Amino acid sequence: MENSTNDRPAIKVLMFGTGFDVKGGITSVQKLIVERDSPSFIIQHIPTIIQGSARENILAFLQAIFQLCWVIFTKQVDVIHIHFSERGSTLRKSIIIWISLLFRQSIILHAHGGSYREFYAGLPRVLQRVLVWTFSKCSRIIVLSKSWQDYYHSTFDIDRSKLIVLYNPTLVPLEIPNRLERKQLKFVFLGLIGKRGGALDLVKSAISFPKPDKGAFDLINAFAALPESDRDRVELVLAGNGDLDTANQLISDLKLTGKVTILSWIDPQQRDELLASADAFILPSYNEGLPMSMLESMAWGLPVIVTPVGGIPEVITHNQNGLLIEPGNREQLVAAMQSLIGDEDLRISLGMAARHSVAGLDIHCYVKSLAEVYTSAIEEKHIQD
Repeated sequence: MENSTNDRPAIKVLMFGTGFDVKGGITSVQKLIVERDSPSFIIQHIPTIIQGSARENILAFLQAIFQLCWVIFTKQVDVIHIHFSERGSTLRKSIIIWISLLFRQSIILHAHGGSYREFYAGLPRVLQRVLVWTFSKCSRIIVLSKSWQDYYHSTFDIDRSKLIVLYNPTLVPLEIPNRLERKQLKFVFLGLIGKRGGALDLVKSAISFPKPDKGAFDLINAFAALPESDRDRVELVLAGNGDLDTANQLISDLKLTGKVTILSWIDPQQRDELLASADAFILPSYNEGLPMSMLESMAWGLPVIVTPVGGIPEVITHNQNGLLIEPGNREQLVAAMQSLIGDEDLRISLGMAARHSVAGLDIHCYVKSLAEVYTSAIEEKHIQD
């Protein structure tokens, strides 16, 4: 794959982000991009964090810096694409940005992290100013929704022309299962179970670090509050990493053993098998960017129960292609589950509408938009030079 369809050399992209062994939505986005064949660009992916010990991660980051310098010196890069989120990710990626700026590289920032507002607000003023300056020097910033575009524009004073809205991509299956006339139903949750802290919480006396919460424990408690007749018709499966022991203890305390199952993190094939067997997806998050698990579930034709946080309200319209509830509102969550349990027509219609909604987010369309972002950043740099 040497040339684009326009006989122009393929753009050489150096991408920094999580290692492909790290669990989470950012990894899913990166893998989708890297694994797609595009005639417009070639990506070299470099992890700045891996699934390993603190020592292994320090070595991985130092190796990433060495690779960055080597690729720049050998002129093997046209644009640098950096995925970032809150906490340690911001620190690591800022260092990558500063080094890249020294060599006058085109830099694309890709903003993830559903709790970035809270993270940034908790930083000391001096660190906020450093981030404002750092972000302002990047060629483009990809954000996950129009609401996030508004946030980065107002908070970091970044021109809207530099803030590119690209909803997360997904891979839309060609076929989905027939879910009509199912006597027993399966509801699925995918994501963090509990609240994620992190090593940087050790210094939270100086900096306030939010702990993202996907609402898994809220979901278990709401499931317990369903009338027994409804619980008899449905099983709940939660898959992900996090505080699994506490979740299993809660299930035992609520006498839900056999009705609620906790799985550890599952790979993409297992995820697709689970979604194919499911009847609905639930993610009662308190904060989000634009959850990959929701988009993947919609692509499989599942009705979704989600909260209007982050970019979700720009994708989900209540009672049209999903159900929206307020974070932490158990009564709304119970009522939403009951409506899907008792109304097959609603389940099927919402699921089909959800699948239609994400058709335009298929990865094959996404890479074309991404190529346009790369090209515009490179052309702008040529003009400035």
